[in-house]
Amino acid sequence: MAGVKSSAALKLGMALMVATLFACAKTPATVPLENYTAEDIYKRGELELEAKKSPRDALTYFQEVERLYPYTEWAKRGLIMQAYTLHKTKNYEEARVAAQRFLDFYPGDEDAAYAQYLMALSYYDQIDEVGRDQGLTYQALQALRTVIEQYPDSEYAKSAILKFDLAFDHLAGKEMEIGRYYLKQRHYTAAINRFRSVVQDFQTTTQTAEALERLVECYLGLGLNDEAQTAGAILGYNYQSSPFYQDAFNLLKDKGLAPEAKGTNWLATVYRQMIKGEWL
Repeated sequence: MAGVKSSAALKLGMALMVATLFACAKTPATVPLENYTAEDIYKRGELELEAKKSPRDALTYFQEVERLYPYTEWAKRGLIMQAYTLHKTKNYEEARVAAQRFLDFYPGDEDAAYAQYLMALSYYDQIDEVGRDQGLTYQALQALRTVIEQYPDSEYAKSAILKFDLAFDHLAGKEMEIGRYYLKQRHYTAAINRFRSVVQDFQTTTQTAEALERLVECYLGLGLNDEAQTAGAILGYNYQSSPFYQDAFNLLKDKGLAPEAKGTNWLATVYRQMIKGEWL
């Protein structure tokens, strides 16, 4: 019986200990945040964000730091973390507002580059969600360019350059998508306008080779052989190893034609500039 009583007492003691610890853990949440230092509130936000993976709660702490202790170092840190947390939770517009406020208040701060980068990301990360409306893509390009030009030595510049190229390629890809649709419907003139835009405005993207091949298709469909041959010539000079060149070559060959710069059309001008270096 003594052993049973001892075991029961031990269990009761453990239960009381757990209850006490739980009560202690609850205590900080019941104490008004005004009673804590700015550093304590900020670090509580970091804890919620990193250890507990609770961005929504973390955001509250970062906002409270700024509210309770404005114009302090911790308020500044809290503001940049608001921008980060809002972006993490995909509240992109609010993230941009917080990042812009940081730039307005602390333009010369060491985290200004990061704030600008977050603004760019808030546009960039929405690119695939906007369908054919490319307004956010252009805004992403502008914001990324700002990072590249204003903060070239920052740790974010390299990433901004990579994302700039990808966003630029995305724009070209959208032009190609629409151009292919028009080509499939045999609306050759409308398709040519899209493919021409890629060749002239997006030359450095991965879409250019296909755009030239599609131009060969369009111009052959319209019976404009000089333009078709010139597009094939540019394609052959710059992308001879591309499968698009072989497709264009076969299309021309089936018509008894060959890749060759001919005429005085816009493609002939591109040929002279890109290949012969004749800019005047």
